[in-house]
Amino acid sequence: MPKNLGGPIRRSQLISPFGVGAMVVVPGGTSLIISGLDTWYEPRENSRNDVDVEEFKVYEWRLQKLLGVDHFRLPPDHRDTFWSQGVVNAGLTIPSLRFPAWHFCPSCRLLYEFPMYASGKRGKLKCPECEKNKKTRYMSQVRFIAMCDSGHVQDFPWREWVHRHGDPSCRENMRLISMGSATLGGQMVRCGCGKERSLNGITTSYPDHSTFVSRNLLDNGDVYLCPGKKTWLGEAILEKCSSQLRGSLRNASNLYFAQIASSIYIPVTEDPALLQIENLIQNPPISTILSTLSDVTTPTIDQMVRAIRKNAPRLVVEYSDAQVSATLDKVFGNENSALEEASIQEDDQTAFRRAEYEVLRTERNDDFLKIKKADLTKYSNGLGNYFSKIMHVSKMRETRVLTGFTRVFAENTQGRDHRQSMLWQNMPEDERWLPAYTVFGEGLYFELSEERVKSWEQESGVVARIASMQKQNSKMQTSRHLRERDITARFVLLHTFSHLLMNRLTFECGYSSAALRERIYVSNSNHAPMCGVLIYTADGDSEGTMGGLVRMGKPGNLEPVLIKAIENAKWCSSDPICMELGSGSGQGPDSCNLAACHNCALVPETACEEFNRFLDRGVIVGDFEGTINGYFDFI
Repeated sequence: MPKNLGGPIRRSQLISPFGVGAMVVVPGGTSLIISGLDTWYEPRENSRNDVDVEEFKVYEWRLQKLLGVDHFRLPPDHRDTFWSQGVVNAGLTIPSLRFPAWHFCPSCRLLYEFPMYASGKRGKLKCPECEKNKKTRYMSQVRFIAMCDSGHVQDFPWREWVHRHGDPSCRENMRLISMGSATLGGQMVRCGCGKERSLNGITTSYPDHSTFVSRNLLDNGDVYLCPGKKTWLGEAILEKCSSQLRGSLRNASNLYFAQIASSIYIPVTEDPALLQIENLIQNPPISTILSTLSDVTTPTIDQMVRAIRKNAPRLVVEYSDAQVSATLDKVFGNENSALEEASIQEDDQTAFRRAEYEVLRTERNDDFLKIKKADLTKYSNGLGNYFSKIMHVSKMRETRVLTGFTRVFAENTQGRDHRQSMLWQNMPEDERWLPAYTVFGEGLYFELSEERVKSWEQESGVVARIASMQKQNSKMQTSRHLRERDITARFVLLHTFSHLLMNRLTFECGYSSAALRERIYVSNSNHAPMCGVLIYTADGDSEGTMGGLVRMGKPGNLEPVLIKAIENAKWCSSDPICMELGSGSGQGPDSCNLAACHNCALVPETACEEFNRFLDRGVIVGDFEGTINGYFDFI
């Protein structure tokens, strides 16, 4: 597999947006697709450098349990081999394949397929037909590919399309002719045998999930299904697929949606001794000992303790077996039973967030998590009446993991194991891992007053407004492959508040619009409700950020920001249309927003957990007719 195609990509970009199966255009204009995890950490041919993957391993005990993996790995960083002969892990690269493999000549319009592996050199390729005529013309990769909503991607079926046959025998040269129109209908595929066909309609799909390509490719009226090509794993990698094939531009926005799981680091205990043990067992050499032991058997906690005592006795000499065992049980055993009892009726993601929620609302002073509680009585304008807690998170660590990807739709019904298998040609059974990276940062945690929220969300105007959003979401679930979920008033309130505040903070603090993120904690459970949001910023530096966001959360600094954010929500530059759409058909992605548009409540998609869906200014400040009371009624 060629490894010399690509250009420089940051390690974090190999998680999103350029993870396994994604396409990237490198300097020079060559389009590539990132290869599967089987090929990562492989040394170059004739390399004199050894590879030690232990250096790249990352451990996050909660995410490991949620995703069913043994550990995570950082993407390899670039180390030039010229000055690093014999140095461990020097010269590692992320393999990629030239895709699309079909090229066309701007001069003679020849359509020509280069083998993906044979065309491993970087840069443009010469037209073979022009070379025969003693001319030098360079070919360009075609702009069109094909994909399906099960995640497969391949070259557009040019021969099948022009011959209207699933397996045409004709091997005459084809040409891509431009008829002068700017539409797809102006692109004509013409074969040397005399057959020709335009590309009109190849990107069209229908509400019943059928596509124009699958409906019309075959001349006999049969449906042409996706061949199931996993091009990013190799040309010959196929699997059975029942989805229909659709044409697409290779730079289409729906070609790749990275599925990211993230976790805020939570110490396994408040005991300083156990925290030291946790740090030891999640780093070499003890992490290597436990990993090696897991390769042979499924060890018990006692077996892990004995292995550590035998192979790294000096590291744990000051700790008792009971302390080591207790830490191992926290990391590899069961989670806190009280949390499990509280969240037993919740889905996995809500239960996972609950553990963070319980920690964020308490003061902490750990190595990777420092939280201080703000005094609500010191905030002016009565803001303390609307919040039960405001916490200043001066240091935090987040782990972000690529768990798979989807195409066409941002969500689908594929399970966890199936999505992970899409990243591998042969997924390991024993030591399963996923690519990840860690970032450090700071944030502000807001928890709304549960008593006030509960009273507000039972008002008739609120119930009716949220019901219209839920109805629209239910309508779109089937057509857009959205997961089934219950859209509640407190969720829309919290989500919209988060967006309004992030947009205002970009003006007040100087953060870029994509620098801030949200993390929502919401549940309507009667015995353990949640209604909190963490707004944070993070980067790859181990020291985190500069503290500006936490300073904005202090009394005297926060009030003007909050008040201005809520005041701005009362009038959008697109009003009255924006607010009227909120009371009618809805707007935005999947029409799942009410009074929320790019001029008032939307943020970059990297900052939002919901792809800018389920937003409504009406729940914050009410509407023009007074049919709904906003939660923040002090403006």
